[in-house]
Amino acid sequence: MADYPAELIHERTLFDGSQVTIRPIRREDTPMEQDFVRHLSRDSRYARFMVTLTELPASKLKYLTEIDYEHHLALVAVVRRDGCEVEVGVARYVVGPTADSCEFAVAVDDAWQGSGVAGVLMLALMDAARARGLKSMEGFVLASNHKMLKFAGQLGFEAHRVTDDPQTIHVWRALQPGQPMTKGETPQQARERAGGPRNGDIGPQHA
Repeated sequence: MADYPAELIHERTLFDGSQVTIRPIRREDTPMEQDFVRHLSRDSRYARFMVTLTELPASKLKYLTEIDYEHHLALVAVVRRDGCEVEVGVARYVVGPTADSCEFAVAVDDAWQGSGVAGVLMLALMDAARARGLKSMEGFVLASNHKMLKFAGQLGFEAHRVTDDPQTIHVWRALQPGQPMTKGETPQQARERAGGPRNGDIGPQHA
C-alpha cells in the first residue's frame, strides 16, 4: 500500500462561501463513511449503489475505506461540526485491468447537492488520476439520472447508452492532452480502446 497522499489535501470554497476540506479517505474514516451513507436519501443511495440499502455491509465498507491510493483512490469532502469531521461528499476511482483507465463514482449528501461539492471533488479526482498517468476515466449512470448526466457533460464526458442495459448510460472522457476520440467513435469503443471492461465494484452514481 502506498503512503497516505497528503499532497491531495486541499481547502475549497463552495458557491455559497462555505469551506470544505478535500482529502483522501483513511481506514479510520469507516464510521464516518457509514454515517454518510445512512444519511443519504433512499433515492440517492439507489443512484449510487443501484440496490436498496440503509447502510453498507462490513465487507463493502472495508472495500470503500481500506484503499491502496494507487489502484483505488477515494477523496472525501468534509466539514467540521461540533469539533468533529462530517463527510458531505465522496468521489473515487478504481483502475481497470489495462492500468491506464479508471472508473469513477461520486456521491454527495442530499443537503449539499447543488453546492459545488461534486464539482470540486471530481476536478480533484481527475487531476489526481491525470497526475498518476491514467489516460481515461469512465462511469456508469442511471438513464433516469438527468442531473448526473448533465453534470458529467459539463465535465467533458461523452455519453453513450449501454447496449445490453438500456437503463444505464456509459460516460467517458480522455484525461491526457491529445487523446480525443477518433471521428465516428462511440464512447464505448473509445473505452475498449483505452481501458478495458467495466469495473463492477463502482456502479452508477449521482451528483
